[in-house]
Amino acid sequence: MGRSATPYILIFPSFLLAAAVILWPLKEIVSLSVHDVNRFGIMRDFVGLDHFRTLFADPDFIAALWRTLLWTVSVVLGTLVCSVPIAMILNEDFYGRGLARILIMLPWAVSLTMTAVVWRWALNGESGMLNSGLRDLGLIGTNIQWLADASTAFPMQILIGILVSIPFTVTIFLGGLSSVPEDLYDAAAIEGAGAWDRFRTITLPLLRPFINIAFVLNTIYVFNSFPIIWTMTQGGPANSTDILVTYLYKLGFRLGRLGDAAAVSLIMFGILIVFTIVYVRLAMREEQD
Repeated sequence: MGRSATPYILIFPSFLLAAAVILWPLKEIVSLSVHDVNRFGIMRDFVGLDHFRTLFADPDFIAALWRTLLWTVSVVLGTLVCSVPIAMILNEDFYGRGLARILIMLPWAVSLTMTAVVWRWALNGESGMLNSGLRDLGLIGTNIQWLADASTAFPMQILIGILVSIPFTVTIFLGGLSSVPEDLYDAAAIEGAGAWDRFRTITLPLLRPFINIAFVLNTIYVFNSFPIIWTMTQGGPANSTDILVTYLYKLGFRLGRLGDAAAVSLIMFGILIVFTIVYVRLAMREEQD
């Protein structure tokens, strides 16, 4: 009995810490979402699911929900597609590899908010660096209002989201590539396998567990990412770049609708929980097969 209880005793302090950090705030958010709450956070009457009904009747919430899914899928998949070849190049032995790795990882050390501020300046419709460069190259004749038009603002934010996610993902893939034995590539080359065949039959299968990790972590991170969109456009113009996290911020801190904001946070939490469970189960099933 003592031996079987030892693992539980050892993890009990960690469980208490996790409960204090996660479970208690979750309980408070649930309480807020089912009560009428004033802008000072004082709960009044029990309203049940009224906040959720209000949200799903709000076209801005529905638009933010679909935009969040588009934002997450585009940034995560774009990051994975770009990071695999970059990691493979940095895994090769060439002169200056150390410097190249530093240059790739350096943006990871910069605050995401500061990165968004720099890009907001670069995309300025009147004096931005991007417009100046395109005019010097003769590609445009007049300035483009990159962040003032929804048709260009959101795609540019997705592109920036991909760029800032690459360093973290490349780091994960480099760890995976370093564990692949070189003997496998040598044997495949002797058998006449080309570069694409070696990538398809050796690199990709052995890198798959690391791709799964990067996919899950990036999805959670990007889904909840706030600084890029808020710093660059604050969800504008006309709420056309709002995602759920910026929509939640506006509800809670601008409009004082704390009950609705709590309901949004629970919906986001539920989406991430369902995604994580489904994806992990599918990944585990693939490994077993």
